[in-house]
Amino acid sequence: MKPVPEMLKEKFGGVVQKHWEESARQWHVLVAKDSIVRVAEFLIGTFAMRFLFLSGSDTRKENGFFSLYYVFSFAHEDRFLIVQTRVEEKDPRFPSLSRFLPQANWQEREVQDMLGLVAAGHPDPRRLVLHEDWPPGIFPLRKDFDGRQKIPRVAGDYIFERVEGEGIFEIPVGPVHAGIIEPGHFRFSCAGESILKLEIRHFYTHKGTEKAGEGKKPDHLLCLAERISGDNSLAHAVACAQALENLGEIEVPPRARFLRVIFLEMERIHNHMSDIAGISLDVAFSFGASQLMRLKETLLRANERLTGTRLLRSVAALGGVRRDITEEQKEWLLGEIGKIKEDFDETIRILWQMDSLMDRIEITGALKKEVVEALGGVGPIARASGVDRDMRREHPYAAYKDLLFRVPVFTDGDVESRMKVKVREVCESFRLIHDALQTMPAGPLCGAPKPFRPFRSALGYTESPRGECFHWVETGRDGNIVRWKVQSPSFANWPLIEYAVLENIIPDFPLINKSMNLSYSGNDR
Repeated sequence: MKPVPEMLKEKFGGVVQKHWEESARQWHVLVAKDSIVRVAEFLIGTFAMRFLFLSGSDTRKENGFFSLYYVFSFAHEDRFLIVQTRVEEKDPRFPSLSRFLPQANWQEREVQDMLGLVAAGHPDPRRLVLHEDWPPGIFPLRKDFDGRQKIPRVAGDYIFERVEGEGIFEIPVGPVHAGIIEPGHFRFSCAGESILKLEIRHFYTHKGTEKAGEGKKPDHLLCLAERISGDNSLAHAVACAQALENLGEIEVPPRARFLRVIFLEMERIHNHMSDIAGISLDVAFSFGASQLMRLKETLLRANERLTGTRLLRSVAALGGVRRDITEEQKEWLLGEIGKIKEDFDETIRILWQMDSLMDRIEITGALKKEVVEALGGVGPIARASGVDRDMRREHPYAAYKDLLFRVPVFTDGDVESRMKVKVREVCESFRLIHDALQTMPAGPLCGAPKPFRPFRSALGYTESPRGECFHWVETGRDGNIVRWKVQSPSFANWPLIEYAVLENIIPDFPLINKSMNLSYSGNDR
């Protein structure tokens, strides 16, 4: 069979194959702007490719236009296809994919806000990231925007969608909440306690991380990456490091790849334990919550003992890792993991026997597989709805291809299924850590650095505790970083909560929300 770029060229014309990046396993093609909808339909319909995310870049200085990059993954191959199109400044419109690909909704609205381009035909062109007090005509990801300037605020209103009818009333929640969570607004339309519609409004504390990455050195970029979402620090850092390693064709030593698996799975375990504890607490079963938080604390202390940091910051390095595990530490960790697993298994056994828990989580907050796939859901949320997908298996990185593990999948899509996925994943993570510790080879911790070539791009990714985490990095004329795009799993999954709550009751919203455990900080990157 001909390569996909050649087939695109024959079918649509005007398609130019730019290059094949062996190190990053990606094809890169250029298509005409007016063809992008037909190209996307062809890739998805004919090859069952999956759309991952959209990245926009201000490349006017280099070539006089804006660039949009549509990133796809092959269905049954460990390869990616990046489809680039050009948007002229004098005609900033580009065709929207959202009508046939709902997953592109937030992606295109983000491009509108941050670059000032216009998604023509978008069904909901309202602002997403920039709020109503942001002045028009100022676009943060354009190269002529100075991130240090103070932006004057203007008056404006955000128009929420309304549900009309007798007995319908609205309940606004947030953006300021009673706990210590970050700001997010939830507006419910209800009939009695039954939820008819939920509209979320986020991005109250957008950090401008991608803008801050422009012009940075690789090591500095890693420091920014691990501060995107505190409890997923390592997942973001490793995804960013892998993008940079693909750019520089840096070989990560075998021992470093195994160490990355060990630390990434440690991060997965403490995240999932916290999520299960939150579900237990929301149904007023304090014993289960306290036991799981105790185990989480034990894991965080183990992280600190091994690496000097509880949340595994500064562990990932360009070309490998900064922290090793000695033979003495290995034996200690094996014993510690064994004791934690024993306590975890006993706690979960008790949880499954609690009628008060099961009554609340069964059939609550159910998400159909079709909805999850249409909106591009990822991670445990998707796997709980029957979507059998995990980047560690489909696109293996670090040492995952050298280790055996199962990907738990359930089909009911409710709170119970999401909890079951996380319980099973914790058990698999214990096994992965054990096997990686027993089989990792000796050797160096970092590969030799190499200079970055100009005008190249590469993709890095991990299967974080919340799902697929992508980092896309571009270099400029001098090999410096000119564009850094972060696609967090929370950005992909937040739209799903508007569907998960439908036909549920208001008191179950905190439980549904906790079962998904999406990150405000990861969203406001």
